Amino acid sequence: MLSFGALGFTTPVLLFALAALPILWWLLRAVPPAPVRRRFPGIALLLGLRERDPESQRTPWWLLALRVGALAALILALAGPVLNPQRVVPGQGPLLVVMDASWASARDWPRRIERVSRALDAAQQAARPVAVVNLTAPPVGAVEFRAPEHWRERLPGLTPRAFAPQAATDWIDTLPDGIETLWISDGLARDSRGALLAALSDFGPLQVFEPATPVLALAPASFSGDTVSLTLRRSQGPAQDLTLLAIGRDPAGVERDLARQPVAFAAGERAVDIEFTLPHELRNRITRFQVAGARGAGAISLADDSLRRRKVALLTVRANSEALALLSPLHYIREALADSADVIESASLDDLLLAGPDVLVLADQPGMTEAEVGAVTDWLNEGGLLLRFAGPRLAGAGLNAAAGSVATRGEDPLLPVPLRAGGRTVGGAMSWGDPRSLAPFPEDSPFTGLPVPGDVGIRAQVLAEPGPDLAARTIAALADGTPLVTRVSRGAGQVVLFHVTANAEWSNLPLSGLFVEMLDRLAVSTRGSLPQARELSGTTWQPEELLDGFGLLHRADDRAAVNGEALAPVLAGTTPPNADLPPGLYAGAAFRLAVNATTAQTQLTLADWPTGTPVESGFAQPELPLAGYLLALAAALMMLDALATLALGGRLLRAASVAVALGLAGTTPQLAQAQDISPRILEATESVVLATVASGDAQVDATALAGLEGLSQALFLRSSVEPAAPMTVDIENDELALYPFLYWPVIETSPIPSSDAYARLNRYLRSGGMILFDTRDAEISRLTGGTTPAGRRLQRIAAGLDIPPLEPVPADHVLTRTFYLLADFPGRYRGGTLWVEAAPPGAERAEGMPFRNLNDGVTPVVVGANDWASAWAVDETGMPLLPVGRGTTGERQREMALRFGINLIMHVLSGNYKSDQVHVPALLERLGQ
Repeated sequence: MLSFGALGFTTPVLLFALAALPILWWLLRAVPPAPVRRRFPGIALLLGLRERDPESQRTPWWLLALRVGALAALILALAGPVLNPQRVVPGQGPLLVVMDASWASARDWPRRIERVSRALDAAQQAARPVAVVNLTAPPVGAVEFRAPEHWRERLPGLTPRAFAPQAATDWIDTLPDGIETLWISDGLARDSRGALLAALSDFGPLQVFEPATPVLALAPASFSGDTVSLTLRRSQGPAQDLTLLAIGRDPAGVERDLARQPVAFAAGERAVDIEFTLPHELRNRITRFQVAGARGAGAISLADDSLRRRKVALLTVRANSEALALLSPLHYIREALADSADVIESASLDDLLLAGPDVLVLADQPGMTEAEVGAVTDWLNEGGLLLRFAGPRLAGAGLNAAAGSVATRGEDPLLPVPLRAGGRTVGGAMSWGDPRSLAPFPEDSPFTGLPVPGDVGIRAQVLAEPGPDLAARTIAALADGTPLVTRVSRGAGQVVLFHVTANAEWSNLPLSGLFVEMLDRLAVSTRGSLPQARELSGTTWQPEELLDGFGLLHRADDRAAVNGEALAPVLAGTTPPNADLPPGLYAGAAFRLAVNATTAQTQLTLADWPTGTPVESGFAQPELPLAGYLLALAAALMMLDALATLALGGRLLRAASVAVALGLAGTTPQLAQAQDISPRILEATESVVLATVASGDAQVDATALAGLEGLSQALFLRSSVEPAAPMTVDIENDELALYPFLYWPVIETSPIPSSDAYARLNRYLRSGGMILFDTRDAEISRLTGGTTPAGRRLQRIAAGLDIPPLEPVPADHVLTRTFYLLADFPGRYRGGTLWVEAAPPGAERAEGMPFRNLNDGVTPVVVGANDWASAWAVDETGMPLLPVGRGTTGERQREMALRFGINLIMHVLSGNYKSDQVHVPALLERLGQ
């Protein structure tokens, strides 16, 4: 390539043709030889005549310049001009592309991919094999060198990870000699890079691509009182103004910016401290902090339960319990929670439950009405934690006062284990020894790893009735094996009982620091700091959501649990996150912890490459081929030349008339019929489109359309189906055969179809279409136990439809396994019955088959009431539009609703292919798991 400053030419030899332009100018201006003079007397008769269309003896100079300019533009275009050409030295031998691909690379990932693409282009021109190594996911075994086309197809799938490159270098030994290395660096210095850099330099030339944009790192949040503090650091840079967002869900479950703070970096400044002063209710909703406009996991700080102040409700002494008031059983709990939780107190249980507490504390409260027990049970089923303490009243609740004997209390839904009436007294004048000490906590206990002080002694306690479940429900015991703390799950919540009092009457446990730590482990209080290694010892943490390199959270249902010993150094910052323990949210027995991509200890030192290593900063202007522009210029000049020639000859108007006539003659009305086709019909014929039937209620229709949009996005991400945007159809006028699936939300005022609409619907059902009727009233029908207005409306609508006999979906129906293996079909509600076409009479399970051979077609009608569209619905940003359930249990319910929707669409599109014998081994294996 020949270059002149910022302009280069790929075929410079053609530039010699420019030397011919002066010769061309001279030829165009040449005139014929002068005529021979001959005298002719008759010429006198022509004197005085004027030529009406005089012709120039020479071509006008401006027309000559026009023609020479067109030819010059054509020559320059053919010479391959390029603006800002990249000087590429042709390499030899295999090319190795090494990518850090860490969280720090995400800030300008497209530029890195573009640089790799240019390297592949150059390798393809030189017929060089290429290998691409991602250091955050290093190869196992030998490095494969393939054709550049192989890697070009895989470029879109290359993404950064949310952790630093790994130090594994076993793959270096498999490299061939004479390779050339292109290192796509994330810009940060790393201790593990030196050995790898030295080894690659021994194989051949090495160059580095390292964009000079600043690297941002947001440290995890901490709080003190009402103030949340964070530190934003960067690697380098001039003065910079940023904004830090506190993001969380509003009461409707929609993710929003809850607060924002400006961040101003002075020139050369490396760190800025930011503070948010937020009320407790708002702080509890925060799910993450994020730098606005910044891309990457380093610019995000996930918030876990340590940032949220739990709302703890204390049921105080009732009016007829003066003795209990004097003993103040809640005093030590109140003191333990004063700085770490929002404590509300009331003598009314109804008032406490209306406040929506996370924890309800009952201290020696045995007497509860049936209505109160039911209210607390419902609250437990939604994920609450009931913390109970024993006392004299609870111990004597089942005592037979007449005989003075010990009786066994019946099963109490608000107790984790049945209790024996009366208490056990240890020590004192009537005892046989000193107060009993605590045994070490078992491995499956939430208190595992907590040291047991030797001075903690138990003098009295209530006794649990022996039973088969007692050992499994005991999470703390005395040295002699007597249960001290028991726990049981109730719905999505749990009940925990301390078999001693909440004050120092029966033990000195409430006076010890162990008591506060036990409350922390039960998530009764909010932890103000990260747990220590000894607190995490013996615990197990299940990944719930994991961060990718771009800072997006993804479900981690397929990940194995990690132990607390591995989690502790990552939380402390002494060990960085890695592939086995990536950043994300981890759930323990009682609370969640966040592992962030960066901590306060994360180093942001710029990479220092050896002297002589070529480093591209990435700020060079991109190459711009100019051939197309010059060809367009040449064509424009030639057109101007043609117009000028016609004008000089007086033929411009005639030529224009002929052009207009030809243009009009070429215009034909044959496309008029095609233009009458509705764009909706054209779009529906080009791809799969899910549709909803208009209900007549604007809000219901909008939710249904948003639900189908969420289901379409899930299908696109999880399967090979790529649906277009969903539509709302009018069954009275629209053609239904274009839509394989119709979602019909039925409300009390849904219109009854006309006879023509019924005919159209029946043709649709007979031709293989499916309609999901959703009355959206599972909760109401479960409470009333009768037919709802929407259910009665559905009966009237279905009267005119050709619907086969229906039955509740059997366990072996193909709908339970078309894509996911399902046993339930929840929506926003759960528990409603799902109806499908009944199996043919006498359908039996064939030998060797795990299911019956049901009908060969697709059930044309599915009827339910779980409000699936509300569970599927997403907003414009792809976030859930409406809340489902409570907390993580609700998100799991939303996930199962999406899985049901995917199964439903797969059933529509593929029929009963999962009933084929060929799928039996795979299904049996999955069912076994």
